[in-house]
Order: sequence, then C-alpha cells, then structure tokens
Amino acid sequence: MLTKERVEEVLKEAGVLLEGHFLLTSGKHSNRYLQCAKIFRNTKYSEELCADLASKFAQDHVDVVIGPAMGAVQMAYEVSRSLGCENFFAEREDGKMVLRRGFEVTPGMRCLLVEDVVTTGGSVVEVKELVEKAGGIVVGIGSIVDRTGGEIQFGVPYRAVYSVKVEAWQSEDCPLCKEGKLPLVKPGSRKLPMK
Repeated sequence: MLTKERVEEVLKEAGVLLEGHFLLTSGKHSNRYLQCAKIFRNTKYSEELCADLASKFAQDHVDVVIGPAMGAVQMAYEVSRSLGCENFFAEREDGKMVLRRGFEVTPGMRCLLVEDVVTTGGSVVEVKELVEKAGGIVVGIGSIVDRTGGEIQFGVPYRAVYSVKVEAWQSEDCPLCKEGKLPLVKPGSRKLPMK
C-alpha cells in the first residue's frame, strides 16, 4: 500500500496536478485540475499506482476490469494485469456507454470498474448500469484520484489511491469568473461548450 506522501510525489513528478481556471466534465469550474492521463505516459507511474489500486481489490475475486473510454482504457489494462484477469472498456455510441468490439458481460461475471479520476462519477455510473443490466456483478469501483475527498457514494465499495477535496463551483458561482483574471480552460477529453 502506497503512502499518501509517495502518491503525491508520483503525481507531482508526472505533472498531473494543474492550477488555473478549469471547466470540468461535470460543467463546474475549478482552480485545480488533475490531468491523470499524464500518469499513463510512463509505465513507471502507471504500474505503481495501478498496482496499488489493484491491491485494494485483491480479495474480491475479479473476473474482468472495465474502464470507460478514453480515460480508463490503459488503466483497466494495467489494473487487470496486476489482478491477473481480463480487461475491457466501454465507449460512447450515440451518447451512451456501450460495450463493443466483442466485449461482453455475462450473468454473474464479477466486474471491477475503474476510472482515472472521479469528480461526479458520471461515466463510471453509466458503466455500472450497463454491467448490471447485463447481469454482471459490480464488486467495486476504483480510481487513482477521488476529487470528492471520500464523499461520493456508488452503492458498491469505492476505493481510491489518492483522495483529495478539490473545490468546484457552478459557473454562475465561480469566483475565478468573477475576478476575470484567468481564462477558462477545458483540459479534459469531452467537448463541452465554454461557459
């Protein structure tokens, strides 16, 4: 199990933590952004962090690790490698998460869902519903970063390598917008209207 200090060291070294004025996937604004995709630029970061996450679910008898595309494709692979099981990813089709490319959840399949960073949990909740509808069992949800500081609940065990409370505001309440000093930046993968 990694210490919080070691995780912070890895995140800083990987250039994950950004400061500024950011538009999050949720539509909220924040003064900090965790660009977790940078973890996967170098296997020395992803292997260490994903192995730590996998260890948190080692006793759960996981059949498959599933991550929503794009952010958790590599992560699902790396966590499954540590657990010694299969992995696949869900992707958007006509605006909703689906399994394609021959990936299939069968009844009773024990699934661990992973996401690089959880803010609202929207994508992973969509994957959870997809798995449950197919008859799979969601044994848990894991992330490298939990931006809610442990406040989010999924109805299944949720474990993160690093948990931190990062402030986020509705656009109309954003103090950075009111100051008008920093431009709003959308660093994530989803295209959203800037507001």
